[in-house]
Amino acid sequence: MMGREEIEAMFGLSELEQTKVYQEAFEEGEERQSLKTAKAVAVLFKVGLTSEQIAQELSMTVEEVQQLMQKLPKD
Repeated sequence: MMGREEIEAMFGLSELEQTKVYQEAFEEGEERQSLKTAKAVAVLFKVGLTSEQIAQELSMTVEEVQQLMQKLPKD
């Protein structure tokens, strides 16, 4: 059975990660995940959870939750 390093070397994955296409796709994925997290924070906040409870549910720090909450549109 081949290890991760052997497979990466065989397919040139470390070189792939250096390409502009890979970097752009990676950044787009991060942006999408960030948007999903922000939406989750908004929903949990609207149902009455505290920032501490939200942080616990989403495996985030309270500071990260509070930063996202400050960016949410005010109703």
